[in-house]
Amino acid sequence: MTDASSQHTSPSLLARVRSDDSLAWQQLVDLYGPLVIQWCRRKGLNGEDGADVVQNVFLSVASGLRKWKPVAGQDGCFRAWLWTIAKHRIIDHLRAKPTEQAVGGSSNMRRLDNAPALLEEQFGGVESLHEEPTLDIDLTQLMHRAMQWVESSVERHTWQAFWRTVVDGLTTDAVAGELGISTASVRQARSRVLRKIREQLGDC
Repeated sequence: MTDASSQHTSPSLLARVRSDDSLAWQQLVDLYGPLVIQWCRRKGLNGEDGADVVQNVFLSVASGLRKWKPVAGQDGCFRAWLWTIAKHRIIDHLRAKPTEQAVGGSSNMRRLDNAPALLEEQFGGVESLHEEPTLDIDLTQLMHRAMQWVESSVERHTWQAFWRTVVDGLTTDAVAGELGISTASVRQARSRVLRKIREQLGDC
């Protein structure tokens, strides 16, 4: 059986999304959707409000991905772009809420006048307005989701070579002896899996 990880020319997740691959799009939403939900929650949006923003975020991703130009060598570059979109959609939502309620009366007019201050308060200050609200646990969970997909796409011995060297911290020689393969094969397997994880995450 051909090892799926040996297909060096296989397109990345984002490349497949750009080519209108519906499965790839679902993978992208499954991978990053939970993170966007957490961003919304940390900015005070829950329930229907958060769901609406998440939907708008991915609509913006769908319309803008073809034009997006990643910065080569930048870790988390897709996530950074995604946060930029999410930030603007969250701000749009927060700005719209007082406007929708401003039917008349002095109190509603004051809400409109105070909209920038309300936004600043919601985001915890001017500086934090633009800060990506991602915690270490979010990155860990994001990595786990990416790794689960990659694990299902490679041969078992390829995944074991990666896991035993990178996660368990064993030496290349030890893993080669354990799996009955050459040290070069262990290094190649580790490199392939790491590359596929980066491609799954949209890293540049």
